[in-house]
Amino acid sequence: FFREVKIKMENVESGLCISSVAALDGRQIDYYDSEIKMLIPRQDWMKEFISGDRFKEYTEIRERVQQTNKINITVLMQQFNQTHGVHTYQRMYGCEWDNETGASEGFDQHGYDGQDFILLDMKELRYFTPVQQGVITMYKWNNNRAQLELLRQYYQYECVNWLQHFLMLRKVDLERAPEVSLLQKDPSSPVVCHVTSFYPSGVTITWLRNGQEHDEDVDLEELLPNEDGTFQRTSFLNIPPDEWEKNQFVCEVQHRGRTFRKILTADEIKSNNSKLLINKIMPLNKMLNDIDDFAIFKVYMNAAASAAINKMGITFLRIILWQD
Repeated sequence: FFREVKIKMENVESGLCISSVAALDGRQIDYYDSEIKMLIPRQDWMKEFISGDRFKEYTEIRERVQQTNKINITVLMQQFNQTHGVHTYQRMYGCEWDNETGASEGFDQHGYDGQDFILLDMKELRYFTPVQQGVITMYKWNNNRAQLELLRQYYQYECVNWLQHFLMLRKVDLERAPEVSLLQKDPSSPVVCHVTSFYPSGVTITWLRNGQEHDEDVDLEELLPNEDGTFQRTSFLNIPPDEWEKNQFVCEVQHRGRTFRKILTADEIKSNNSKLLINKIMPLNKMLNDIDDFAIFKVYMNAAASAAINKMGITFLRIILWQD
């Protein structure tokens, strides 16, 4: 997930501007940089956090990380025997937490010019490097046992604590039922059952024909995220109008134990002339194009709540925080 951050190093102190962006499930939740020195919320539920007691602590963490990054990129240029040019430094760190077992695990990886530079093995609590230029840093950091212990404490406790705090704020704001609509571009086009603005992501869409499940001539699209952190999904019914006029077709949606139904009738369909806004999706590569240095936090949720969208039985909710 590293992005090339082009930094002109001829004048490091005055030319290097480090910014910080946080995102939850790929959606930006705040923005901060070293010039404005203000945390700007990008989601409504983050406004509550910014007005709370932990806001100052959270901002101070961003400022400390930024100062460390300035030092790191200067040291890296020296270790790679570079005096000028355009170079990049990235850091990815974070933690995973299982809400059923309480187990957690952290990770910390550094990159330079698009390549791995050094990474922390949390089980052994030691740094490793794949490049010769990282050996000096590896020995230096591994000999600082006090700092390693602080990192272990951070990833095991503080990181998870921040993760749980953000999840709590987000859950209150986003937990909502789906909105179901029947759409059709023109009379000869398929009928679309569009389900949107629901959270969490587990949802089942079924077409019924005269009360019986109908899976012929049906195309179910993949789950997509909305810009506000909720989700959407669509199911296409490819039948001619005379068939659904002679029979009763129903789009049935199941979400968190509740059932929502839309009966297919001419009056229920929203055509091209209807004022319906379908949220646009920001492609992952476009989102990552705005990322410099970032951390990823994951929490593994109860398998039963999300089995419908994950054949492995476990899904994860991801918070991404990155500093650049």
